[in-house]
Amino acid sequence: MNISIVNGPNLNLLGKREKGIYGNSSFEEWLGKIRPQYPEINLDYFQSNVEGEIVTFLQKIGFSSDGIILNAGAYTHTSVAIRDAIAAVTTPVVEVHISNILTRESFRHESIIGPVCRGSIMGFGLDSYRLGIESFLMPAFK
Repeated sequence: MNISIVNGPNLNLLGKREKGIYGNSSFEEWLGKIRPQYPEINLDYFQSNVEGEIVTFLQKIGFSSDGIILNAGAYTHTSVAIRDAIAAVTTPVVEVHISNILTRESFRHESIIGPVCRGSIMGFGLDSYRLGIESFLMPAFK
C-alpha cells in the first residue's frame, strides 16, 4: 500500500512554532517513529509552503497512490485550487489537522477542502496522522 502525506504551509516549522498548539516534535521526527509501525505501507512525505506546488503534487500522485493524508494548513480555509485538485483525482484524500480547527479562531472553522475529502480528522495532535493512516486500513474503505 502506498500512502502519501502532504503538509501545507508552516508545517515545516513543527517543533519550533506555537508548541502549545503543535507540540515539540518536528514532523520528520514523528515520521521516523511511525514508519516502523506500518511496515506494509510505503509512507511518502511532501511538504510545501506554496499552493501551486501542493496542487501539482496532488495531481502527480492522485491517480496512482492508494491514499493521501492532507494537512493543507491555512490553505484549508482559502484554497479553491487545492479543493479542485482533490476533486479531480481518483485517490481518496483524508483531511488531517493537528489542532481542532473548530476551537480556534472563527476564520479557521470552515474547511473548503473537507467536502471533497473522504473524511476529516482533527484535534489529536500528530496522532491525527496515525488515525489518517488507520482510516485507509479499515475494511469498509479498502
